[in-house]
Amino acid sequence: MESPFKADILKGKVALLTGGASGIGYEISLQLGQHGASIAVMGRRKHVIDSAVEVFQSQGIHAIGLEGDVRKRDDAARVLESTVKHFGRLDILVNAAAGNFLVPSEDLSPNGFRTVIDIDAVGTFTMCREALKYLKKGASGKDSSVGGTIINISATLHYTATWYQIHVSAAKAAVDSLTRSLALEWGTDYDIRVNGIAPGPIEDTAGFSKLLPQEILSKLKEQTLVSKVGQKWDIAMAALYLASNAGKYINGTTLVVDGGDWLSKPSHLPKEAVKKLSRAIERRSKDKPVGIPKSKL
Repeated sequence: MESPFKADILKGKVALLTGGASGIGYEISLQLGQHGASIAVMGRRKHVIDSAVEVFQSQGIHAIGLEGDVRKRDDAARVLESTVKHFGRLDILVNAAAGNFLVPSEDLSPNGFRTVIDIDAVGTFTMCREALKYLKKGASGKDSSVGGTIINISATLHYTATWYQIHVSAAKAAVDSLTRSLALEWGTDYDIRVNGIAPGPIEDTAGFSKLLPQEILSKLKEQTLVSKVGQKWDIAMAALYLASNAGKYINGTTLVVDGGDWLSKPSHLPKEAVKKLSRAIERRSKDKPVGIPKSKL
């Protein structure tokens, strides 16, 4: 699908993306790069990083890959330093690294719970904290009056409740909270905008296939319980919007990109039955005398 944004909308910008070599993170990396940004992707699997960077470079994108674990502060500091040393500056940080798996709460070990919290919540904070000195206004290679931007990839799981994902729901709730708090503090002190994106069901991602195996997904679609799924492109376009000057007045917001999925509820009555009931109520209302009988005065 063709992008609605100009190809040079991020010209001269440098972006670092955790989890930027696969899934949603890969598509965000690709689109930021295709719109003028230089790209650094961070991840734990060297072969995945190398493969992604090779594709980016084949498309004329200035890209590098850096191994690192967001749970380790030393890794975060090293990757950020290497990014700025290579490109001379940092303008955009996208925290897309995440962990997830389905498990009943009674079967989830404290270690399993902690692992997801460490990757999603602690890892996001660690990357933000280590990136501060490079993103704030007046940092290396940056204008003295303009700071950078941070985009945290969240979810909608915790807006209500989600079956068998208590660990991820807790982690993403924390991510949304730190997004707002950092937006308040760092937006005021350092002119850094901090926003989030909460994707809904996105097709062709490892998380989607892992959480909804094909046979289950097919059955749900037949029952119309899953009305639509999004594409990685949709999330990348939201990231482009927030990272560009188009989003310059947006700070502390988590943008939900799910086609309204989290708002949906099963209908307890068919639409025709609702219309019939509505017409009956309307008729009764018209037939009912207006005013108060004199006997009641």
